[in-house]
Amino acid sequence: MDNFIWEDEAEKQWNEMADSWNSRSREMWENGSRKGIVPFINKFVIPGSSVCDLGCGDGVGSERLAETGYTVTGIDVSEEMLGKASENHRNKTANFRKANLADCGCPDHAFDAVVAINSLEWTRSPYDSLMEIGRITRPGGYACIGILGPTAAPRINSYRRLYGEEIICNTIMPWELEKLAIENGWEKVGEYGVYKKAAAQLPLGSLPIELQQSLSFLWVFMFKLGN
Repeated sequence: MDNFIWEDEAEKQWNEMADSWNSRSREMWENGSRKGIVPFINKFVIPGSSVCDLGCGDGVGSERLAETGYTVTGIDVSEEMLGKASENHRNKTANFRKANLADCGCPDHAFDAVVAINSLEWTRSPYDSLMEIGRITRPGGYACIGILGPTAAPRINSYRRLYGEEIICNTIMPWELEKLAIENGWEKVGEYGVYKKAAAQLPLGSLPIELQQSLSFLWVFMFKLGN
């Protein structure tokens, strides 16, 4: 693609997807693949903590975090997505702002925790975005990061790279993210997988963690930042 500027193209594509995403995101958070995320966060991050929802999209996740008692700042690259978040009458306390996930403009150590669900792999550089998460998280704070597992059909979004095309999705595997985080000052303190129905019938608990990750639709980590 000529004159490909990642930030501009990412905003354009997510703006175009805003209506479609908004039509199904609440179901994901309430009954679908994301329903366990806020309870999982609550095991590690106490209510009242400041939380950045990095890549907040239409803000349904931010809404649920705020309802749980967190002070929430939602950040996204898409103006249309942020519009959906701001128009949500149930989002009475969360604040939203537009920014690039790898350069969000927040002060150093501003948050007790950062939440990034299916957003790290939608950045120009997952490594740079992870560094940004570390910068804005206080020492000893947490990062809940969810990425698509190997069985997730949306991975088709990164397929066109095989033709040499510029894309806005950087596919990353759960074991790659884990290694990247540990090598850069984070400790893994929790994780869980979400599976398609066929895989959920398997004795997953008896499998090595690498195989559990390989069968996942979504893998959710909780990392703790070193002091």
